[in-house]
Amino acid sequence: MQKLCLVTGATGYVGGRLIPLLLDAGYRVRVLVRHPERIAQLPWHDEVDIFTGDANDPVAVSRALADVDVAYYMIHSIGIAGDLEKLERNTAQIFANAANKNHVSRIVYLGGLTNDPHLSPHLRSRAEVGNIFLASGVPSIAFGAAVIIGSGSLSFEMLRYLTERLPAMITPRWVRTRIQPIAIRDVLRYLLLAAELPSGLNRTFDIGGPDVLTYEEMMHRYASAAGLRKRIILPINFLSPGLSSRWIGLVTPVPKSIARPLVDSLKSEVVCAESDIKQYIPDPPEGLLTFDDAVKLALSRIREANVATRWTSASTPGAPSDPLPTDPAWAGGSLYLDVREQLSHSSAQALWNVIERIGGDNGWYSFPLAWETRGFLDRLTGGPGLRRGRRDPNHLNAGEAVDFWRVEECDRGHLLRLRAEMKMPGLAWLELSVIQKDVNDVVYRQRAIYAPKGLLGHIYWWSVWPFHGIVFGSMVKNITAAARAMDAAGSASTT
Repeated sequence: MQKLCLVTGATGYVGGRLIPLLLDAGYRVRVLVRHPERIAQLPWHDEVDIFTGDANDPVAVSRALADVDVAYYMIHSIGIAGDLEKLERNTAQIFANAANKNHVSRIVYLGGLTNDPHLSPHLRSRAEVGNIFLASGVPSIAFGAAVIIGSGSLSFEMLRYLTERLPAMITPRWVRTRIQPIAIRDVLRYLLLAAELPSGLNRTFDIGGPDVLTYEEMMHRYASAAGLRKRIILPINFLSPGLSSRWIGLVTPVPKSIARPLVDSLKSEVVCAESDIKQYIPDPPEGLLTFDDAVKLALSRIREANVATRWTSASTPGAPSDPLPTDPAWAGGSLYLDVREQLSHSSAQALWNVIERIGGDNGWYSFPLAWETRGFLDRLTGGPGLRRGRRDPNHLNAGEAVDFWRVEECDRGHLLRLRAEMKMPGLAWLELSVIQKDVNDVVYRQRAIYAPKGLLGHIYWWSVWPFHGIVFGSMVKNITAAARAMDAAGSASTT
């Protein structure tokens, strides 16, 4: 009988890529997700068993682990406000207890390299989670990896934006810390083959690629692989972790809340202390990917718009749990609406294509300076800003990030609902809809919805209200115009 694998973190970067590999290898797959609608449009959705629940709920976790052979723990709480180590510890202990109770044969966990004696809180927490599983009574494999290089990975995106945007830079000392990066392809291979490791094997394994580099060397080699001029990098001693994280937050898509623990971790040397995994999972015949080849592969995926998952796909804590104010569950409070409609004079398909391509490099179809300014202010206050972009330039799935929005619903051909994740005193949504009035009349409807929080929330709405006519009004005109142009281009190409 086929083994049953449970994958947590199915909406995350690694978990989302591991699931199709497990399915292709013949395993039965179950996922535990808080918001099943976020995976509804993924290609493997109908091939997995979906259990809805929170990883901090012992009942939900135990139910999901029933009859499971191999449990993949891909949960990570980086960027969450509060006591990260306590939260990680509690979540891991709940999972370990439930796995033991349900007689799971193996836990597979992906953490960080923790061989440096001076670990950051982030890496210390990663090590503690691994130790919880190793002491759980369930045979566990705790992989330790440093920087993961792959299209859409958090580490790769940070490296890419720093190198591409800054031809010359003053950097902190951690750019000279030694790192052993590993390609996402090789990480996934280890995770997949871990399901068949000898029963009873219970230990950590360091995994890394063939290169040991400093972050400075990685930036230079990225520049070479991307065809950029050699970067000028001047490390100095007085950039604190706080200043470094703010600097990264302004230059890259990585928000300060996530950049800070990453910066703290980069001060630790993350190099493999052993290579024992080769005794059980030998290197592939072609060898592990070098750093240069991993970068080139990631860049080719980005150019081809073939990025399977992205670090922004993971749930943002707290964002999707509140109800839409127009839902029946909404309890009172003020609500501001900006509703605009316009006859499109285009096909419904062309209008939807324009809507689904909004954001990222395609822009927001109105007053770019206003959007850039709002994104910059959001970055200054610790928000994501506009630099997160989007995973794919043409298609969206529920749960994906689009600049400083999150796709809350994507009913293809009809409705795109975005939930704001920028810093603001309230909750906000933007809905873009295609309404087919009759055979010849297609209407574009746009709704901006804002639920203020406290007096500051009301002040915020009225302070930006004068700009709505410019921003939202021009969006309506430009989106419908773009749809007409798309239809005209299609007609021209067929004549």
